[in-house]
Amino acid sequence: MEHTMLQTIVTVLLLLMLLLIFVFLFFLFKPWRFFFSSRFRSSSINNNNINKGSIGGGELERPLVEDDVNASSYNNQHNHNELPRDYDLEGACYPNEVNFRSPRTHGQGLVHKQRLHNHSVSPNFPQGDTLIVDVISDHHHSEDVADVTQVFKLPPPPLLAQIHQKPNSTTTNNNNQNDRVQDFVQRDITDQRSCLTLEVITGPSCGLRCSVQSTNPSRLPLTLGRVSPSDLLIKDSEVSGKHALIKWNLDNMKWELVDMGSLNGTLLNSKSINHPDTGSRHWGDPMNLANGDVITLGTTSKIIVHITSQNPRHIPFGVGMASDPMALRRGGKKLPMEDVCYYQWPLPGLDQFGLFGICDGHGGDGAAKSASKLFPEIIASILSDSSKRERVLSLRDASGILRDAFSQTEARMNNYYEGCTATVLLVWADCNDNFYAQCANVGDSACIMSVNGQQVKMTEDHKIANYSERLRIEGTGEPLKEGETRLYGINLARMLGDKFLKQQDSRFSSEPYISEPVHIHQASKAFVVLASDGLWDVVSVKKAIQLVLQTRERYNTDRENTAEKIASMLLSEARTLKTKDNTSIIFLDFDTFNSFSCKVE
Repeated sequence: MEHTMLQTIVTVLLLLMLLLIFVFLFFLFKPWRFFFSSRFRSSSINNNNINKGSIGGGELERPLVEDDVNASSYNNQHNHNELPRDYDLEGACYPNEVNFRSPRTHGQGLVHKQRLHNHSVSPNFPQGDTLIVDVISDHHHSEDVADVTQVFKLPPPPLLAQIHQKPNSTTTNNNNQNDRVQDFVQRDITDQRSCLTLEVITGPSCGLRCSVQSTNPSRLPLTLGRVSPSDLLIKDSEVSGKHALIKWNLDNMKWELVDMGSLNGTLLNSKSINHPDTGSRHWGDPMNLANGDVITLGTTSKIIVHITSQNPRHIPFGVGMASDPMALRRGGKKLPMEDVCYYQWPLPGLDQFGLFGICDGHGGDGAAKSASKLFPEIIASILSDSSKRERVLSLRDASGILRDAFSQTEARMNNYYEGCTATVLLVWADCNDNFYAQCANVGDSACIMSVNGQQVKMTEDHKIANYSERLRIEGTGEPLKEGETRLYGINLARMLGDKFLKQQDSRFSSEPYISEPVHIHQASKAFVVLASDGLWDVVSVKKAIQLVLQTRERYNTDRENTAEKIASMLLSEARTLKTKDNTSIIFLDFDTFNSFSCKVE
């Protein structure tokens, strides 16, 4: 009896095992799919036929492919009547920026096809015109992007888009009128220009700066990462190789920040902008940027955002600016960024005047930041006096304005244990489009000009080792000792700030050197190089002028952003020659008129 019971139990267990194996195989091979696939395809075809409507009803016509042989033949013969694929529907112009696509999707096939929403169509729209639209569908839960082409009818938005029609006697005049409207709208759109400047304020790459304009598609989108070729190259182990990017949204005229699936995340004003599925390496949603926003990559690298807009008519010459803390040039020791470079054209309420300056701090950047904020305010306030302004314009000399500005700036600074050099270039224009430039400085941040091929030195070096400065100190009644090149550990005798040192030793001064005014004719091919001592320590004045002329010649046929390219080139030269100090450069190109640029506050 026990033997029979044992056989029964074994039999039941074998049957259960066979049942489990059968269930497993059933779900593994999914046989039900063969019963429903034909029904599903039939249903899909019917739905497509139902959804395909006539153009008069406002539906899309022939989605994805155009199967009308005659229409296809006609389009091949009249390609000039179709708008290009990169035509901007809303702006009625060719877009100023490249299409934003994830680089990880390039070269992949179609994986998702999305039908466009129905568009209402005006009854006045000519029936013979087609418009090709590329639809890019970006899904948060998939790395794949579908690029789907659809053909549909669309009316021309009034005063915005010019839709090419078959030429006939009734449309020739309208085309001429539309051309004028197109030109006007194109100028209006390109005038809406924005300049984005990113400055790293904390982390291993503190002081690094990068600028880009919304109308320069070759440099967009702007990438942030740890490996080349990132536009803002941040040497921080917490930053991903390709961490984030910034693009210009032409639809809402705003800069947008996108996390590129970084490992340690991206914060915008302390709020995460990563994809909700952490660890998926999917891109996050685009977030609008505003002036003053702070971007954090990882935990240590913080970047402040400067966004400025400028009417191109306000900047009558080319301006380029570049700076680098050169933080790894002292045997791996981190070098804080104490340079501040700035410019403002025009000064508030003064359309004919602009200011350009560099302050090189020591003991910290507090004095440099204070002076760079005060100079534009004080000079604008002085020139707001119409009698003083007219005196400058009539005498073509601003010596009194600059001397007064240095005196007021020094009086208002409250920096006892920090100081800075200060080099200020005032530029103004007369009614005949001639420019005048005059410079004032304390310290060793130098400014040079080239006018009609002649070198003009606009500053004086105030290092204690210089002969002219030793003569000035000797005139105070307390001459320097033989071989003495420093006072209280500082190699400069003139600076702004350092109130404590000036109280201890009267040989320190804030009295500026003021250059003679320089007249700049339109045909003089003049330029200005204004830089902190990080450049001049490794590049001579003669070499700098030679490099500028060579770079000008290289970009002779393409003059767009020449000033910016030259400033970057000089900075790269200082880096190559292994300068050991912060380096900041401002380049003015008076041979490039009506060039757009922007200021960083």
